[in-house]
Amino acid sequence: MERRGFASGDRGAPVPATGAGAPVGLGPLIGYFLKLGTIGFGGPVALVGFMHRDLVERRGWISEDEYRLGLALAQIMPGPLAAQLAIALGYFQAGILGATLVGLAFVLPSFLMVLGISLLYVAYGGLWWMQALFYGIGAAVIAIIAIAAYKLARSTNKRDPLLWSIFAVLLAVTVWAQAELAEFFILAGLLVLVAHASPRWLKARVPFLGLTPWPLALPVLPALPAAAGLAPEVLLQILFFFTKAGAFVFGSGLAIVPFLYQGVVQQFGWLNEQQFLDAVAVAMITPGPVVITVAFIGYLVAGLAGATVAAIGIFLPVYLLTIIPAPWFKRHRDNAQLRAFVAGATAAATGAIAGAVIVLGQRAIFDLPTAAIALVSLGLLWRFKLPEPVLVVAAGLVGLVLWPLVRVGA
Repeated sequence: MERRGFASGDRGAPVPATGAGAPVGLGPLIGYFLKLGTIGFGGPVALVGFMHRDLVERRGWISEDEYRLGLALAQIMPGPLAAQLAIALGYFQAGILGATLVGLAFVLPSFLMVLGISLLYVAYGGLWWMQALFYGIGAAVIAIIAIAAYKLARSTNKRDPLLWSIFAVLLAVTVWAQAELAEFFILAGLLVLVAHASPRWLKARVPFLGLTPWPLALPVLPALPAAAGLAPEVLLQILFFFTKAGAFVFGSGLAIVPFLYQGVVQQFGWLNEQQFLDAVAVAMITPGPVVITVAFIGYLVAGLAGATVAAIGIFLPVYLLTIIPAPWFKRHRDNAQLRAFVAGATAAATGAIAGAVIVLGQRAIFDLPTAAIALVSLGLLWRFKLPEPVLVVAAGLVGLVLWPLVRVGA
């Protein structure tokens, strides 16, 4: 049963289950994120679910409160969700050192894999087999993230009707907009704050005063000048462009794809259409954060230096925009208003994640073979608890077999 408590002077504030989290050194945490970055398939939706399952439910290294705090912070700040959550959890456990080492551990494995794929891509001129792999893997990944989204929503929202209502609204909004809208996370947090932990001064004046300015102010972010105007050198263009992408794009790693397309293909002409599609496919068939596709793009533009600069550009603002507000979040974690806000923002996140499953499913499941792969994968995961990496490898092999037949049939 959900445990609730009341802060002094605040009635009805929801207090999530608090387990303190078993003491764990930084070493095991780094080891976990190295493993997750190496075998964690499924994109941001699955990765945040894996972190909850492994660190909160199974190992007990992270408390439910701490996880929710990190997830709320990751949702309301710009940048890729999974990388931000990993950095936030590292900070909550071991400060700036923890945030830095956990972030590097999470990103480094997929960065090295993408470098390897980039070398093959340049050497052999295109990767037809990448499309074949993704044909099978893409459908299996939908099953993985569907189960992760279900478990995350169930553990987060429990039996609170307000949180489930927020979940349903955000699911519908995400499917309708085909994107995660950060303003709604703020609105949801403020709604639960007013409903369950409204401060006395707010009750005595205008009950919903706080609902308007925050979400309206959120999108008003300063636009960086065009990178080409600031730095004629290609490496500096790459650095400025990907720094802007990391600093001003909200939502999951997949939300950055349209922004990258506009800059990489249309503005700078670094890649053609097919190369950009291949870059997205690389992100989907490699584990770890989806935005690591920027390393593939950087490599095609300027080799190893381009890949490294692109990765630094995309993750540096993510890192800074996580560790700078994290101390305030940690310091005020027991504040009734913050806890209520976090509960609402997290409920909104679970709805957006569930909506993302539908959006991604529409793209990955488009014929009978992919539908069959998704259904079989769902059954294997649900009934037999098949490890995700095994499922991904099997689905990729099925894709390699089916792709030539599908192409001939088309």
